[in-house]
Amino acid sequence: MRFDILFEGGHVVDGSGNTWFRADVGVVGDKIEAVGDLRGAKAARRVNAKGHMVAPGFMDIHSHSDIPLLVDPRVESKVYQGITVEVVGNCGTSAAPMNKPVKAYRDKYGRGGVPDDFEYDWVTMKDYLDRVDRQGVSFNVATWVGHGTVRQNVMGYENREPTDAELRKMRKLVDDAMKDGAYGMSTGLIYPPSVYGKTPEIIELAKVSAKHGGLYASHIRGEEKESLLDAVKEAIEIGEKAELPVQIAHFKASGKKAWGMTKQSLALVEEARARGIDVAYDQYPYVASSTGLAAIIPHWGHEGGPEKMMERLRDPEQRKRMAREQRMERDWDGVLVVYAKNNPQYNGRTIADIAKEWGKKPHDAVCDLLLAENTVVPVVMFGMNEEDVKYVMRSPIGMVGSDGSAISPKGILGQGRPHPRYYGTFPRVLGHYAREEKVISMEEAVRKMTSAPTQRLGLKDRGLLREGYKADVVVFDPKTVKDEATFTDPHRFPTGIPYVVCNGVFTIDKGKHTGKLPGRVLRKGK
Repeated sequence: MRFDILFEGGHVVDGSGNTWFRADVGVVGDKIEAVGDLRGAKAARRVNAKGHMVAPGFMDIHSHSDIPLLVDPRVESKVYQGITVEVVGNCGTSAAPMNKPVKAYRDKYGRGGVPDDFEYDWVTMKDYLDRVDRQGVSFNVATWVGHGTVRQNVMGYENREPTDAELRKMRKLVDDAMKDGAYGMSTGLIYPPSVYGKTPEIIELAKVSAKHGGLYASHIRGEEKESLLDAVKEAIEIGEKAELPVQIAHFKASGKKAWGMTKQSLALVEEARARGIDVAYDQYPYVASSTGLAAIIPHWGHEGGPEKMMERLRDPEQRKRMAREQRMERDWDGVLVVYAKNNPQYNGRTIADIAKEWGKKPHDAVCDLLLAENTVVPVVMFGMNEEDVKYVMRSPIGMVGSDGSAISPKGILGQGRPHPRYYGTFPRVLGHYAREEKVISMEEAVRKMTSAPTQRLGLKDRGLLREGYKADVVVFDPKTVKDEATFTDPHRFPTGIPYVVCNGVFTIDKGKHTGKLPGRVLRKGK
């Protein structure tokens, strides 16, 4: 037999969670043709994998690469980590559907990470996915449809319950997106306008996802002490009443007052599973989160959209009320500005530092910075506890997800100081938590990155190194694999991952991106 690619002499970690075994892996076209003793076989390309682990390509079940993958289809910060499948449309925000008002909103407020000539030129989910396929991309792409995006299409930023007619319109948008190939519906229940949706509304829309065999993926309604447990209970209730699997996003306890509460929140998940409710979660391996600075503004401050928010920010009385009712209690020394388009001198600096320079209280500095940046200020927030991170990671229910976008050190996507998870999530789990801290085994880490998420989405031909499966393959050195990105110097690729193959084509070869775009859109049911 002649192979197109033959990985020789490696330790195969097949994605099942089973211990590694010594084998060769032969690839023909876009499929794994053989796994075993293939000595003597002919091959167009031989890769010496001795001393390395050979694993299925990693799947990032929680990402925000919807637009960045159109800006730079090489998706470097993800491919260098070994990612061959990316799930977009998380936290209630998806690229589609996009009617004229939503397009106008994005043309005004969604220009920060795109070139001047970038066009938001789609309407339906099919339009968006077709554009991805036409343009090409270096990993495979799957998507959720975002509840917040659906609500924005029908109701804008209105904080009220939908009329019967509006709910019918939202149901149809979810239904259309599912027919176009979405894998389920996501919510972002701390972000307007998704936050304005009450539980019964979300159940009704989740039922549409269920009808198509889809999932419900949720950034739950709160991760702080006062909100965490009720938010987990709500996610479980939605799954139970809509009769579909639940995927809780970036499972954590945020803010010092909530530290240690992961034992209670994870117990809720375990109890639900014991009752037969299919609940799982994903997690990123860091003690800091990243979101928009506007997330600290109380929900009423977002009503009507960014223009109305800025009017309120300019009003001294409403600003005082916002300070009293701010959503997140934060140590301002632990809130770092990722990117301020109009004030790049503040990239990487803390809110406390900026407030001191301006001679203002931190909350006033926040309001003024939001005004200066048209409300768009991504930030990193330190708020989690390392022991919680480890506790959540040990559970077999969890998977690995970056909650990051595909970016690059160069060009428009290399601006600012993003969270290091954009570059380091998967190698950090392998190197720091599996090898060094021994929180989980290397085989369990790989399972959480491969068969666990692919099974979650129902992908029948990815996530395992098995004959007949798609040739998504990662070769990494278990002794040296390491995340290099830091909070102060985030635009750094990991080390110890010399080869990545997507659909039988090298995207990383001898540690360098090949520029190839072999990825495909994975449409549910197609």
